[in-house]
Amino acid sequence: MKKLWKFLGSMQFAIGLLVVLALACAGGSFLPQGLRYEEYAALYSERTAGLILALRLDDVFHSWWVLVLTGFLCGNLLLCNLLRLPQLLRRSRQAGDPAHLGAPTVTVGGVQDPDAVLTRLRMPKAVEHTDAEGRTLRIAVKHRAGLWGAWVCHLGILLLILGFVLGQMTKEEYTVYGVPGQVKQIEGTEYALKIRDFQLQREADGFVTQYTTALTLYDLSNEDDVLAQDATASVNHPGSAFGFKLYQNSTGDAAHFTVRRDGETVQEAVLCVGEQISLLNTPLQVQLRAVLADHDKAANGSSVPGYAYQIYIDDSFYGMDVQPEGGTIQDFLPYEVSFSEPQSYTLIQLKRDRFSRLALAGGLITLLGLFLAFYCQTRRVWAIREADGGWTVFGSSPKGGALFAEQVREAANQVQS
Repeated sequence: MKKLWKFLGSMQFAIGLLVVLALACAGGSFLPQGLRYEEYAALYSERTAGLILALRLDDVFHSWWVLVLTGFLCGNLLLCNLLRLPQLLRRSRQAGDPAHLGAPTVTVGGVQDPDAVLTRLRMPKAVEHTDAEGRTLRIAVKHRAGLWGAWVCHLGILLLILGFVLGQMTKEEYTVYGVPGQVKQIEGTEYALKIRDFQLQREADGFVTQYTTALTLYDLSNEDDVLAQDATASVNHPGSAFGFKLYQNSTGDAAHFTVRRDGETVQEAVLCVGEQISLLNTPLQVQLRAVLADHDKAANGSSVPGYAYQIYIDDSFYGMDVQPEGGTIQDFLPYEVSFSEPQSYTLIQLKRDRFSRLALAGGLITLLGLFLAFYCQTRRVWAIREADGGWTVFGSSPKGGALFAEQVREAANQVQS
């Protein structure tokens, strides 16, 4: 059993898991994700399509086997840290222990003032001891925290993976689109989103450089106390409300849909391109297909927009045409059905990841571990007073020993000169 635990916490097992996960990520990148069986069968073959769905290769990053492998990787990192913890605690305590100095990487004899050498090496104040032979022994330890670099780095990676995986498993993602003034219920939640304003920033040549939406998110979970938070979302500058990140995704065309009879408005709505609406309580539906900004020219040369639409009866296609601005759709007499007031709609994505802070903490801890490992290398310098009154200075550093040895010799020479 001890050998099994040692293997599960070993570097070899971790590397094997990382190789398999890397292959899974590569497969998920090359294989189209989220398609239906028929689509995979058309791309490959029926047998391959069945294999793809059976192994959940259509959604690799949420498949059970990738989650199991990720769980094993997290367990490996945790076990590795737990197995190494007693050893690290012992090494940290023994760093300044005269009985565990070990073999030095540099030795310099005949030093008259070892404290001056320590000062030049920027070592902390030495602690005085007496060795087994009764000689005076002074020990200084610098960057004791460097011993923990790899351990802290492993802990950070563990938290980073956990934060990412848990975030992917529990994340919430919704899409809302509409025009200013509309309030849209976010399906499946107790939130509603109001689009207060939408602006397109354009250059002189008409090229759009930025989309910006002013929003209000409502928490409707308590009918007696509806909470609201305002936010502004633009491209590359998401807003925040109730733990959601609100991303400005895209925009498109919309138009005002109006139904009149005998000059009186009996139905109206705003339709975005692709949306359809039933005509009153009839089986007739109208779908807005496109807004044509330059459909026609007026007598003064200005552009007259047009509205491409399709008509359905009980979801069966009936016909299509283009209605110019100011005209009506003739298929619905005696009703006067028309599109007008072309405008732009905004499409907002709402995302909430409850474990993003855990992943962020993991990333910061990983950076801290790397800093400790590479920039806080543990160094020890000790000096023993000889019978003639002089001192012999020793130094050791597990990393960069040759460079540290040269620094010790240079410091001793400067003190002697």
